[in-house]
Amino acid sequence: MPSDTQNTLYQAKSISPLSIPPGATVKVQIIDTTSRIHAPVGRFMTPAIKGHESLNAPAFSFLVEHPKLNRKIVFDLGLRKDWQNLPPVIVNQLTPPDWVCAVEKNVAEILQENGINVAGGEIEAVIWSHWHFDHTGDVTTFPSSTTLIAGAGVKESLLPGYPTNPESPLSESDFVGREYKEIDFLKERTVKLGNFQGIDFFKDGSFFLVDSPGHAIGHMCGLARVTSTQEGDAEDTFVFMGADTAHHSAAIRPNAYFPLPKAIDPSPLAKRYPSACPGHIFEKFHPKKKGNEPYYELNDQTPHDKKQAVHSLELMRQYDAMENVFVVIAHDDTLLDPEVGIEWFPHGSLRTWKEKGYVNRLRWAFLKDFEGALDSGSEEK
Repeated sequence: MPSDTQNTLYQAKSISPLSIPPGATVKVQIIDTTSRIHAPVGRFMTPAIKGHESLNAPAFSFLVEHPKLNRKIVFDLGLRKDWQNLPPVIVNQLTPPDWVCAVEKNVAEILQENGINVAGGEIEAVIWSHWHFDHTGDVTTFPSSTTLIAGAGVKESLLPGYPTNPESPLSESDFVGREYKEIDFLKERTVKLGNFQGIDFFKDGSFFLVDSPGHAIGHMCGLARVTSTQEGDAEDTFVFMGADTAHHSAAIRPNAYFPLPKAIDPSPLAKRYPSACPGHIFEKFHPKKKGNEPYYELNDQTPHDKKQAVHSLELMRQYDAMENVFVVIAHDDTLLDPEVGIEWFPHGSLRTWKEKGYVNRLRWAFLKDFEGALDSGSEEK
């Protein structure tokens, strides 16, 4: 929650620290997959806000390395480079002008070009947060020794893949000749992670797969501990890989824990307000005119199970309110702003995200997308 509660338009709701068992750490590097997807906001969120009709979304991947165990996994792959070769049931939906897709490289290429011996089997497993095309990449670019891991229900609901099943949204080639595992949170031993449940992937509290159902069959998030008091660090800090629990930060914030500030610094509209930006102007066009509730809600059409999706999103908001957790949703374009200073793979890791101030620079950066709503006449000078 905000450390300066005097600078908020509403009183921030207090929240207790999330109870996460102690554990070891992993090295986490965030990968810009080069995926860029232009998509309609209304496909995912409601209500409409004038001037913000389209998402211009990247798709992030994470290299998770356990140095002590010498194990590496990749969480999500973004969009495959030859996306035109996705199953027809997917390609036929990706039609301009609503949808425009571009990608320069597969994640396997990015890794291989930067010292990760993908071809030699250095990546133990690829983990899909879920089965949607902008997360599954091209698994065939990894050797057969790399295991594919997904959430429960994918095999039963979506396999066999295309072309054996012409209507499947998954490519059969991603599964052929490799081990495929599903994470079933109802059958496996889970760990309580705040109000989420998770699987301790490396069995030492360093990285968890988090049950976050609703958006899609088998949807999972990732929780990585990047510093640990157990290893001599000042505190435990985490990276929460939020996948598609939300598609835009306006579905996360503002909220009861993080109301709109009276003054937003750094300014999301630097040309208009070079220093601090007044927060109240962003309440004028809020659908509920309430600066302590998110701008967007999930729509009815996209989630596999809306009730579960709404619940998972609320639990992620609790993580977002923690000062020791960096929540990264898969398609947040504000991370691409050079002013934020993210150290992308291969140049750095997320171990020092807190001391580098990433979250403070990112928290309200999404408000830039609502400049059109201000221009529609709702801004108060």
